[in-house]
Amino acid sequence: MAKFETVRLTTAQATIRFLINQYSERDGKEYRLIPGTFGIFGHGNVCGIGQALLQNELDSTPDGGVMEYYMPRNEQGAVHAAAAYAKAKNRLQTLAVTTSIGPGALNMVTGAALATTNRVPVLLLPSDQFATRYPDPVLQQLEDPRSLDVTVNDAFRCVSRFFDRINRPEQLMPSLMNAMRVLTDPAETGAVVLAMPQDVQAEAFDWPVEMFEKRVWHVRRPAVSETEMARAAAIIKSAKRPLIVSGGGTIYAEASQELRDLASATGIPVSDTQAGKGAINFDHECAVGGVGSTGANSANHLADKADVVIGVGTRYSDFTTASHTQFKNPDVRFVNINVKAFDAAKHAGEMVVADAKLALAALKEALGDYRVSEDYSREIASEREDWFQKTAECYGAHDQELPAQTEVFGALNEMMGDNDVVINAAGSMPGDLQCLWQAKTPVQYHVEYAFSCMGYEIPAAMGVKMALPDSEVVAIVGDGTYQMLPMELATVVQENIKVIYVLLQNYGFSSIGALSESRGSQRFGTRYRMGAGNPHNQDGELLPVDIAKNAESWGLKVLKVHTIEEFRDAYRQAEKSERAVMIHIETNLFGPNPPNCSYWDVAVPEVSRIESTQQARKEYEEALVDQRHYWKQ
Repeated sequence: MAKFETVRLTTAQATIRFLINQYSERDGKEYRLIPGTFGIFGHGNVCGIGQALLQNELDSTPDGGVMEYYMPRNEQGAVHAAAAYAKAKNRLQTLAVTTSIGPGALNMVTGAALATTNRVPVLLLPSDQFATRYPDPVLQQLEDPRSLDVTVNDAFRCVSRFFDRINRPEQLMPSLMNAMRVLTDPAETGAVVLAMPQDVQAEAFDWPVEMFEKRVWHVRRPAVSETEMARAAAIIKSAKRPLIVSGGGTIYAEASQELRDLASATGIPVSDTQAGKGAINFDHECAVGGVGSTGANSANHLADKADVVIGVGTRYSDFTTASHTQFKNPDVRFVNINVKAFDAAKHAGEMVVADAKLALAALKEALGDYRVSEDYSREIASEREDWFQKTAECYGAHDQELPAQTEVFGALNEMMGDNDVVINAAGSMPGDLQCLWQAKTPVQYHVEYAFSCMGYEIPAAMGVKMALPDSEVVAIVGDGTYQMLPMELATVVQENIKVIYVLLQNYGFSSIGALSESRGSQRFGTRYRMGAGNPHNQDGELLPVDIAKNAESWGLKVLKVHTIEEFRDAYRQAEKSERAVMIHIETNLFGPNPPNCSYWDVAVPEVSRIESTQQARKEYEEALVDQRHYWKQ
């Protein structure tokens, strides 16, 4: 056997040293793939990964660099922050998260699912039971009588893109290489989970020195197949009413200029998904706004009649397709540009499996002098103008005691800079934002709507600010979301991360309340009221929960305002602040919200004793008439 120069390290020390020397590269630019690690320590990792991070902090020279350590308060929040960081970095960098065994590890499962659903990379290092099984069962171990090999970490298998358990130090090398492969693969990326038994973390091994040499992972731009492009271009050239649906893949590929160039050359209107908003600037003559269940009427009217839909980097969620009711033309065809064949094949589309930046440039060339008709261009302009007027009305003042949340959004949209970032994830706010927000740049709009996870916003703001320190980062948080996961406010204060939180207090779940009412369930269990255990009490006394004081207790500067004029003044103060700020404002639980002409399929009971549910079922059955699967032979 060949002899190699070796260095004796524990498995945990080797992991940290390896990660420090991994880089990503695209278009000639290199980045430290994993520049930092979040960690909450317990008996599973305090003497393993924790000791390795301490050793690196005391003397980083042997490791080849510094692995920054950040102390979060909740493991789920740490993963959300890492995912938000990766999204803000266009998936070219991410962060690692280490936890103890049992509950600490399981707290990351939701975050792992969010990352994988959103196709963003995160590296998770949950600790595991003893590989030797000498202490068995160990504290926090969940025993499975069917197999001693099963641990709670197996829950990660269905929510990650790569999972492995390191039962021997020798297994680490191939596992780490595969982890890096997945993290840097634009088609396969998501949560990568390396479960580490606590005894293996502390076990020493003689590692080959070359394992720790700098390695650059080249992030692929899959080339365009000439035959695929020819077929796609032929379909588009035959179209009289084409429509582009631009998803997050356009932004991750940094293909915004190519998208704008294609639209300018052809006149094809460009709609966007939640992940794709901002890929084309809202004031471009071909930008028609968000499409689908929470989209703008300008895009949805065009989508209803489109004869060819060109999907670019979109996974076609049910909100994008309005639960398969949006594209109503019986002869509609799909052309799908995506790095992932799984998404490119959706709706029986003509597949172009390629990088969005390369494909959009190639498509512009392949279409030659193709351009939509003047009549269609006039229709596009008319739809845009009508929607700008609707947006102005929604953003303007409403004649009611409390401001509508759309008024807050209007003020933010006006005051925030082009490269500042607005963050949201769940409730009624993503719908209003996709409808109304006028993004000028790809960086400005950060709404997580693939998993739509309540609790994302507070840690996400931390992650985005870490990724984009020169941008003003504004997270809009509802009182429902705040009560789910507020504890990372302490981390924000501890790490002196300057972000602005806008807390909209409406004493309930606005989005689900409206959905409940529209489906005949009378807003049951969606309002925060004193009700002696009766969640149907809609008019009871408000709960004595003071979120403003709670946020202040975490260490934030809190500005409590009541009007939009006061909100504007507070935002200017927050901009000037050097520390994290929360602006607290009460808004109307009942809206109003923007007009919408699209549908979302939420099943209504076939039978019920409740009259409102019976009526909702009739309306539901009528709405399903438009539902289809876009399957063409």
